[in-house]
Parts: sequence; C-alpha cells; structure tokens
Amino acid sequence: MLRLYYVCLAILLKAVLVATRLVGIPTVPYNASNSGSYSIPSIKALVVDSQYAESRDEAGETLIPPSLQDFAKTFADDLHDTLDLDIGISIGEEPVSDVIFITLGDPSEYTDASGALTSEGYTLSVNSSGIFISGASPLGVWWGTRTVLQQAILSNGSLPYGKAVDAPGWKIRGMMLDAGRHYYPPEFITELCSYMSFFKQNTFHIHLSDNLYNNVNLYSRERSLELYAQFRLWSDSEDLTGLNKYKNESYTREEFEEIQSVCASRGVTVIPEIEAPGHSLVIVQWKPELGLSNDLSLLNISYPDTIPTMKTIWSTFLDWFHSKTVHIGADEYTGDVNDYNRFVNEMAQYIYEVSGKLIRIWGTFPPKPEYNNVNKTVSIQHWEFFEDNPYYDYILNNYSVLNSDDTYYTVNKYSASYPQVVNVARTFNGNPATGGIWQPYIFDTKVASNNPERSNPLVLGAVTPLWNDYGANASVYSEAYYAWKDGIPALADKQWGGDLSASEFSSAFASLLPSIPAQNLERRIPSTSSTIFNYDSKDRIDRQYFTPIFSWKDTAVVDQSGNGYDASTNCPLTAESTLSISSSCTFKTPLSSKGREYTLSLKLRVDELGKDATLVSGRDSSLMLTPNLTLFASGNYYRLNSTIPVGKWINLSIIGRGNQTFASVQETSLGEPLPTAGSTGATEEEFLAILGINGVSFVWAPIAIEAPLQQVGGANSGWTGQLAAMSLSSVA
Repeated sequence: MLRLYYVCLAILLKAVLVATRLVGIPTVPYNASNSGSYSIPSIKALVVDSQYAESRDEAGETLIPPSLQDFAKTFADDLHDTLDLDIGISIGEEPVSDVIFITLGDPSEYTDASGALTSEGYTLSVNSSGIFISGASPLGVWWGTRTVLQQAILSNGSLPYGKAVDAPGWKIRGMMLDAGRHYYPPEFITELCSYMSFFKQNTFHIHLSDNLYNNVNLYSRERSLELYAQFRLWSDSEDLTGLNKYKNESYTREEFEEIQSVCASRGVTVIPEIEAPGHSLVIVQWKPELGLSNDLSLLNISYPDTIPTMKTIWSTFLDWFHSKTVHIGADEYTGDVNDYNRFVNEMAQYIYEVSGKLIRIWGTFPPKPEYNNVNKTVSIQHWEFFEDNPYYDYILNNYSVLNSDDTYYTVNKYSASYPQVVNVARTFNGNPATGGIWQPYIFDTKVASNNPERSNPLVLGAVTPLWNDYGANASVYSEAYYAWKDGIPALADKQWGGDLSASEFSSAFASLLPSIPAQNLERRIPSTSSTIFNYDSKDRIDRQYFTPIFSWKDTAVVDQSGNGYDASTNCPLTAESTLSISSSCTFKTPLSSKGREYTLSLKLRVDELGKDATLVSGRDSSLMLTPNLTLFASGNYYRLNSTIPVGKWINLSIIGRGNQTFASVQETSLGEPLPTAGSTGATEEEFLAILGINGVSFVWAPIAIEAPLQQVGGANSGWTGQLAAMSLSSVA
C-alpha cells in the first residue's frame, strides 16, 4: 500500500508543477500542481507513523520536547476547534486514502539561512489521496500542521495539490514579556504561547524580576527601598525567605511547570530571565548590604556575599527550568566593567556546572583588549546601538547574537521613547540595503554596513520585547496582547524567513485571526447579532433538577437575544417581578468576560451599600462601588470621580470602546426599558490609569478593561437592592 502511495505521489510530482509560494503567516514555498485541490472535510483520520510515534526533537531548545504522537493529539484538537473536523488518531505503518499521515523524514534535507541543519523543517505533500507531513523532527511536523490549518482557513477548507519543503531561517523566533514589573497569570501566558505558535514562533522569553526606575537624583535611600520591585518565582526555601513577599502575584513551581509544559506542547520554549546585577532592586530590598551605595538597583559585585547570593537564587530555581539556555539579565549595569565581566563568567560557569545550561545576557559591555571579557559560550541579546554594535563588537569577535534591537520595542501604555504597539510597517521596509523586508540578521534598519550577511551562522534569530516600565497599574493583562496583536504575526513571518508584503499580510491576518486555536485573548463571544444577551427579570422559567444523591431547583432568566445564553438565579422575586439581590443569592450568566467593543447595561437599584461592594464580577474584572464607581482588573482599582444614587432606579452602562473604557449613569423608572447600546445620550466618564513617571510627574492614560459578566450578588458582594434587566451588546 505504501508503495502505491509513493507511485501516485511520483506521478503527481511529474505533472505540471508551478513553483510559487502559499500566502500564509509565514509564507510557504510551494510547488503547486495544476490538477486541483484536496478538501479537508474528506479527511477521515490522523495517522501517526508507528516507527516514530514516540520520537522527540532532542536538537531544539526545550528539555521537555513532545513526542510525535503528543503533537498529533494537539493537532487533532485544533482541527476540531478551528475547522469543526472530528477525526480519530491512530498509529499506522503507512498512509491510506483520505488521511493526514505524519512521519519523520531525512533531517539532512532541511537547512536554515546559514546552511546549518535545522530540526524544524518539514515537507508537506497534498494529492488526491490525502495529506502527508514529514518532518526533520516532531517539531518540524508540528510546524507543518500549522501550515495545514492556516491554508485550510485561507482557502475555505481545501489545500492545492502540490508539495512544500519548508524550514525556518533562524533558530530562535519569538517575543519577550516583562513580567517583573507587571504580573501576568499563567493562563494568559499559555494563551500567548498558543497565539505565537500558530505563526511558528518558538520562543517565549519571560523577564521574571525587575523594578521601577530608581531615580537616584530624586529618591532617598528609604524611598528606593520602598520602590515597586518584584521577583515572580515563589519558593518555600528558607534560603530565600523574604526575597518574594507576594505569593498571589508569583509563580509557584507547579504553575511554572504548567506554563512551560503547555507552551512546549505547541512548540514554544520558555526562556526564564532572573535579572542581575542591574535592575536588581528587589534583591537589594531583601538584602540591602548587596547594593551599590550610589544606586541601590545595582548589585555591588565586589561585596563578598553578592555572587554567592545569586548562586543561591539560581540553585533554587535551575531545576524548575526546562530550557537549554537561561537568561541572567546583566542589563544596563553602570558599575565597574571588570566586576561585571567577572560576575557574568562566574555565573556562566556555575550554572553550566550545576545544570549543563548555557546563559544569555543583554549586550552591555562589548569586548575590548584591555578587559577580561565575557566568555564566548555566553550568547548576547542585542537591544540598542548605544550599548553595542552587534556586528562589529560581537559577531566579528565570534559571539553568538540574538537580535532584540529596539526597532520593534514596545513599552506598555506610555513612553517618551518607544511606541505602545509593534512597528509593523518596519517589517516590510526595514532592510537598509534594499528598502525591502526586514529579517533577523538586520540589526540596524538605517545603516546597512552594521549588518552581517544573511547567512552568518552567529545570528541566532530575533526576539521582540514588551516592557512595563511604569508598573502594574499602567495596564491590564490583555493590553500586552493588544500591543503585540499585529506584531507577533508580522514579525513571525520575517523571523521564519517569509516575505509577505503589507497588503498580503493584512488580508491573511484578518482571515486567520478569528480561528487561532487554544486561546481567546480578545474574549470574543459568539453572537447572531450585535445583541449578545438580553435579560429581563420578568422573563423566567422555574427549573428543578434531580440526581441519585440530591435535588435542587433554580430559576432561568431567559436570554431574549436568540443566542441561548440563559442566566440562572436563586434570588427571590419582589412584588414588582424584579430580582432581590443580596449576599445570600446570585444571578449568574453562562459567560464570564467580554473584550473590547461592548456596552454592558444594567437596570438596578441599590438600597444598602457596604464599604466595598461588587455589583458584577467576571473572569477579568469586577464592577464595584468603593463608593465611587470602580473597575477592579489585573489587581488594580480604576476609579471614577462619581458614584450612583442609593434608593433610586438607574441605568448603569459600562462601555468598552477601543482602548478606552467609560461608564454612564442615568436615573430612570422601573417601567422604562433599558436604552439601546450607543443611543443612551447619557454623559460618559472615562476610566483612566494614573502613571507615575520616575517620581517626576504623572500621566493619565486610557485603560481597556473587559466587561464583567459572570455574577451579580453572592457572598461578599456588599450590597442589597434589585435587578430588573441586564444586556450586553457589541456596539460601543
């Protein structure tokens, strides 16, 4: 049977083939036949080659590589979620008709931009018998499955007959998130990994410790020791008691394990960074004797306990990390260069001896003949030309370099130097030699002579950072996604080696975005119209449930939108057929949160009010009275100057419009219907984030908060009153 399959394939490839490329993100080199296409709904099974089912990619950056069969299971889930295709997985020795067959091929067929072998290459063959994916490793096969998903979405469920032989140009392709100055929950990070993986990025660099800028020209020693500074890993080790005081905004070992394993299941390696000897105020706040006297955010490397303390920290966490390379930071240190180089080399030697891992640092002190320079086993992450010239300082001195040039930097919410979203346009014209597309070997988008050849083997790839320079209250979690929303796919195309034009990218991305599996970063809610749900307390159905163990009853409040999002409640009715809300009952919807572009409206009356009352709670936020109208999101309170009248019926609306969030309050009567979204005519007040700028000034910035949808009332809600109606619209 296998011989017959290859005979058919050979006949296909002898037919007229057109050398071209498939428009996807990234683009795919493809020799298309002129004889038709294969319809994805015809697939009956996903078959894993029995010879390689348990094979794993040992050449990649992760120490927990999934097997070929593991990737197959995830692919099957994606086929269901993205294409509504339910197929079984089987182990077989050869392909049969109407299956997707995945296997491993000759790894010597796949090379990167430098000509070196890459384990991430794959071959995709499509003919009338089905789809065949062969990879240099299981990871290569995984990237082939991303091509299948994308092309099925872009081509209405079909793939053209033909063959692709595809491989990434660079080994490291990804993003960096500053979680040191802004905590992000594990599920947000894993959803980001899913988003990145869909576009074939393979690296998530997480910056795990940092502090707000220590303005030594303004702050006293006492102020510096109180400045916001965080270490995001939580250990119960007595050796680290006091380093981390905030377990609720930290990652336990179990949580970090989950982050790494979920990301690895989609081909993304998590690279952890613990920052030192610069940006180290959290360590100095723990042990003040370790800080330089003129800037407590810098470690005094010459102090006898400094390097042993850093070794203790790393020895605690090295077993947590499942990557072959870890990042020790080493950024923006202004102390003695010889101390700095000694610190880096001692840490590199220690980490390698203990764990076998290599280290990476930010480019800070380029090598010079008079220095005892950083060891060349240490890779350099370039970020700015005032720190180093990566080509002349490092590559020509035989250091491996990762491109994180600040051309694509973002700083969340505000910066006097950097944008708040990735500079996508530059990916299409960032080559100073040609005016054409940027790729990872281009460190300088203005001066061509500062860039090596595309084939230089010391260019590791590119990782683009997002920094939270102004701390946790500057943004909610999802604003990191929106800063990267367009940037991840635009960069991913070029990091792989693709060549999408701006118009091709815009069209493909718009089609792919709604179907990216294993994430809902935008908190989308399916709806047949702009009205997502519409509840009236008068439209109820009593329900009773029985099980062999117990029975219970509640009341359904019918969703009048036609979407079927019926709510449930155990709150009693008033004489006016409204729901009597208190801490002893709840009104629950089947939804939890709605992302940007919404109007959430409630007709309610608050009769009694505690100190901090929660009107509506959800997955990402809560609407509160503190007593001012407040949205609580991502661990922060965003308050308005106004509140609501007690003992009066009001229409209360929360509006999410683009990157802004508003509220409006109108007094009304019980008999009046809720106004239609977008036509209330009420005065709106905007929720704002207040950013402290280095102790010098304040900036008021918009904040985009998701609508809370899950529950009204319940334990600790802190108010009593009545709810008559509640609606959610996608009109803002």
